Amino acid sequence: MNDKVINFMGVRRVAAALSIAFVLISIVSLAVRGLNFGLDFTGGTLVEVVYEQAEPLSNVRSSLANAGYPDAVVVNFGADTDVLVRLPQGMSPDLGDQILGILQETAGSEVELRRIEFVGPQVGEELREQGGLAILLALVVVLIYISMRFQLKFAFGAVVALGHDVIIVLGIFSLLQLDFDLTVLGALLAVIGYSLNDTIVVSDRIRENFRKLRKQSPTEVINISLTDTLGRTLVTSLTTLLVLLALLFTGGEMIRGFAQALTAGIVVGTYSSIYVAANFMLMLNINQEDLIIPEKEGEPIDDMP
Repeated sequence: MNDKVINFMGVRRVAAALSIAFVLISIVSLAVRGLNFGLDFTGGTLVEVVYEQAEPLSNVRSSLANAGYPDAVVVNFGADTDVLVRLPQGMSPDLGDQILGILQETAGSEVELRRIEFVGPQVGEELREQGGLAILLALVVVLIYISMRFQLKFAFGAVVALGHDVIIVLGIFSLLQLDFDLTVLGALLAVIGYSLNDTIVVSDRIRENFRKLRKQSPTEVINISLTDTLGRTLVTSLTTLLVLLALLFTGGEMIRGFAQALTAGIVVGTYSSIYVAANFMLMLNINQEDLIIPEKEGEPIDDMP
């Protein structure tokens, strides 16, 4: 146990007010602005072309916009010479040839059409539904798992923290109108896993200290537990953030949404492991009696302090 205990729960009411405010802002934004769904969810056409020499993406975008495709999303796909064009339009028999012709007119080198694929709106709708169900199922499984491993009050705290993280990350994407595609959905599920891991480490120490420290109040026990795990939490979060920031700034457009979602999720998840899960346990009046191990007859009485 650390000699100096940080009074995390001293500002728990302020933290709770901030969390509620951010969640409400996120919900309102999702209801009013919605998410900027990518082609994976809305349907449309993917056209991949290969340039003989690298072409600035700004030139490709302006060429398509001038030709009547202002909503085209243009990104590099692997190499600088490989360009992926996403179009909201449905695929027509000659769409690939049209796009290739437009790009060849303004390109400084030869352009080759590599592939063209169509994603129907019905497939996109099914992906949205399946993605939402996957997140809900993950939360239900977490509730069952934490209830079995710890105690029901721990489970409710963990699920509230995970729901808090997912809603706020979605709210960030809604407020900033960032592209929401399948990679972002995968990142949301990764955020649930990361935040859950952090919450379990904290919960394990809280349970251990509740059983060891019989005379301290629940608030004191939680402060001691959070102080004990603070170093591990910060080191894990910072090292993960370094990797994600590298992906965010050097990974290219294809994984930018994934890196953005995970970066936001880790920041929010680290906060929620400290202030949301533990705070909710206190709201449910967690105490030593909830975690007493039933004593068998004939065993010596525990006289721990």
